[in-house]
Amino acid sequence: MRLGLALGYWGRGPQPAHLDLAAEAERLGYDSVWTAEAWGSDAFTTLTWIAAHTSRIRLGTAIAQMAARTPTATAMQALTLDHLSGGRMMLGLGLSGPQVVEGWYGRPFPASPLTATREYVDVVRQVLRREAPVALDGRFHAHPYRGADGTGLGKPLKPITHPLRADLPVLLGAEGPKNVAQTVRIADGWLPLYWSPTRTDVYEDALAAVPDGFMIAPMVRAKVCDDVAEGLLPVKAMLGFYIGGMGHAARNFHADLMGRMGYEAEARRIQDLFLAGRKEEAVLAVPDAFADEISLVGPRERIAERLARWRATPVTDLLVTSPDPHTLRVLAELAL
Repeated sequence: MRLGLALGYWGRGPQPAHLDLAAEAERLGYDSVWTAEAWGSDAFTTLTWIAAHTSRIRLGTAIAQMAARTPTATAMQALTLDHLSGGRMMLGLGLSGPQVVEGWYGRPFPASPLTATREYVDVVRQVLRREAPVALDGRFHAHPYRGADGTGLGKPLKPITHPLRADLPVLLGAEGPKNVAQTVRIADGWLPLYWSPTRTDVYEDALAAVPDGFMIAPMVRAKVCDDVAEGLLPVKAMLGFYIGGMGHAARNFHADLMGRMGYEAEARRIQDLFLAGRKEEAVLAVPDAFADEISLVGPRERIAERLARWRATPVTDLLVTSPDPHTLRVLAELAL
């Protein structure tokens, strides 16, 4: 089981510590470092900055949002960074949800998310293979564009720049069972938002046909500390925000996932509190048990014991979210 460092996205402004954390992770033997985006900082710019200051560690987006760019634009950024980094790029993609896609990106959320994702990945793969001009008679990503408002002059093209690798890894963030099953079929890896080593049955059917070399890389918040309850507070804050506020009350993929993991009533209560403006209560309503099973928090000995549970699952890469160099060092000592 490899270790990765998940830096996430910026909050109010740039995060100066991210570069130092990435350099420390590389020194410690971490395999990868990952950046993200929501509706603020973008994933690729920060990852390029890190690429320029590292030499070995692999570079991933976890995740780049599909609605932010056409699939050809995303492929251009990935192949450019792959060249500049000497072949270290991994492209993690996610569809996001209706509130972000329509509210931030000003685009309709696709009526068929599975089809939209499949077409997006198809176009990206075509660009990276560079075997022929990109052509797809797609419902959401037609190439060339043939809409009634077009000129009809679109011409199939292939990239001027020769990609460094046709097999640049493409990973998908997916939560629903059908989406996860499709990810296994069309991608090189899966980026679960929440993963519990004690509830692997949640995804057992979807992962039944995982091919050799397929990456399963969940993000795990980690903290080496004496007080487990205190260490879980940042985990609960993250869960309160995602489950309560990252989606509409009637369509929140994160809340739905928590429900499938055995906490349906708790997920709805978190949503109700968050949407009522009672955000602190929403965070406190996150069950300690749920926050604990999807994270690595506590004294070194406790984390070592729990790491053994993760090793017994199909997980190939543990993407550690922690701003604490000491925690990164302890995990490296225990896992590498």
